[in-house]
Amino acid sequence: MGESTGRVEGVAPDGDAPGFELPLLLFAGFRSIIDALHRELAERGHPDVRPAYGFALQAIGRDGATASEIGRRLGVSKQAAGKTVDRLESLGYVERVDDPQDGRRKLVRVTPRGVDVLVRSAEGFDRLRAEWARMLGVERLRALESDLRTMAPADGFRLDAAAWFNG
Repeated sequence: MGESTGRVEGVAPDGDAPGFELPLLLFAGFRSIIDALHRELAERGHPDVRPAYGFALQAIGRDGATASEIGRRLGVSKQAAGKTVDRLESLGYVERVDDPQDGRRKLVRVTPRGVDVLVRSAEGFDRLRAEWARMLGVERLRALESDLRTMAPADGFRLDAAAWFNG
């Protein structure tokens, strides 16, 4: 029989959870919120919305954007952004219009249906945050948010998560 190291499988030597568990827990928390939001959106008339569409709608912004701008903001190619815009357009969330500054370009703008899904998403996120506050307690949730702000980089709200996977 081998000599015991005194280490419990899955627990770091100092008794804390192993380091790999933190990002998994953060991701699981993110997924629980996003999945709940999308179930709610489906029940409220937006069954085809996917998480990536929310990022794309945010990248388009209030004033609209070209496919190239959307791609840059999301960290994906113009072609990938164009495919997402095509899907959003077919679902009625965006429209392509002539750019008033340059008639050779098309501007992607959020339609009233797109605004509706964004408003419902914001309301849903508020309800889900309130649920977390009920479960964890308001002070613990505020402390968690404060700690995450401390640990997140200053540009932590970038939309280019896809760039992590695409190089």
